[in-house]
Amino acid sequence: MKEEGNGKNKGAVSRRELLQAMAVVGGATLIGSSTEAFADRKLSGWPDRRGMLTDLTECVGCRTCEKACNQANRLPEPEVPFDEKSVFDNKRRPTASAYTVVNRYDNPKSSGQPLYRKVQCNHCNEPGCASACPVKAYTKTPEGPVLYNADVCFGCRYCMVACPFMVPAYDYESALEPRIVKCTMCHGRVANGGIPACAEACPAGAVTFGKRSDLVALARNKVRNNPDRYLDHIYGEYEVGGTSWMYISGVPFGQVDFPTTLPEKPLVEQAKGFLSAVPLVLTIWPALLTMCYAATQNKEDKE
Repeated sequence: MKEEGNGKNKGAVSRRELLQAMAVVGGATLIGSSTEAFADRKLSGWPDRRGMLTDLTECVGCRTCEKACNQANRLPEPEVPFDEKSVFDNKRRPTASAYTVVNRYDNPKSSGQPLYRKVQCNHCNEPGCASACPVKAYTKTPEGPVLYNADVCFGCRYCMVACPFMVPAYDYESALEPRIVKCTMCHGRVANGGIPACAEACPAGAVTFGKRSDLVALARNKVRNNPDRYLDHIYGEYEVGGTSWMYISGVPFGQVDFPTTLPEKPLVEQAKGFLSAVPLVLTIWPALLTMCYAATQNKEDKE
C-alpha cells in the first residue's frame, strides 16, 4: 500500500522551507551560481557509491547501534547507559556527543510491539548543507558519505537551517572553535573496504550497508514480496534528490517523525526559482553581513 499524504497544501511554503531556501540561496550566492553550489555535478558518475538501508520493521530498540557509533567515533560516554530504556520516554535528536539515536513510537498495528526509528545524517545525494555552506565546509564523497571540515567552518550554521532532516548539531561547548557534528557514515571504514559500525553491530539485521543501487533493489524486493508488511515506499530513494541512507517501514513514515512533504528535487534546484524571483541584493547583502558578523564574533571569542 502506498503512503498517503498528510493533507497539507503542496503549493504552500512553510516557514522552515522558506528559511531553507534562504540558507541555500545565501550559500550559493557567495559560492557562485546555484548550479555551482551542487555537491558535485559528477554524482551520476559514481555508480558504486555506498549507502545504508534501515528496515524499521526489524529494529528492536536495543541501542547497540548507538553504542557502536559511540565507540567507533570515540565520543564521550553517555549519562544514561546504552542498556537503559528510560531514554525512550523522550524523543531525541543527534547531538555533539551522539551521532545517532534511537527513538520509540507507539505501534498502531500492535500496542504490545512498539516501533523504533534510528536517526542520523541521511547523507543526501545533493546535500542542502553543502549547497548552503558559504565556505565549502561540506563534501559529498565518491563513496557516499557527506563529510564536514571543521577547519574552514566559521560557525554561520546555515547548514543547520538548510538540512531538510534537521540533523547537523552545533557543539556549543567549543565556543572558541565553531564545530558542527554529525554522522560520517564511518567514512574511514568505508573508504578502506569496511562497513559502518552501526551496520556491523546491529544484532537484528535492521541496518544493511552496500551499494546504493543494490540496496534500492533489495528494498523493492522486500516490499514487493511482503505487501502486508511494508508500505510501497522507499524513503530516501527520491526525497530531495535522494539520500544515501534509506528506509522501509510498515507504517506511514509520518507516524515515526519523518518529514513527509519533501519534494523530489534537491533544495538547490528549488533555490534557482527563488533566486530568479528575488532581487539579488536581497540575498547577497544579508548573507555577507551574516558572514562578517559571525567571523567577527568568532575572532573576538578567540581573542
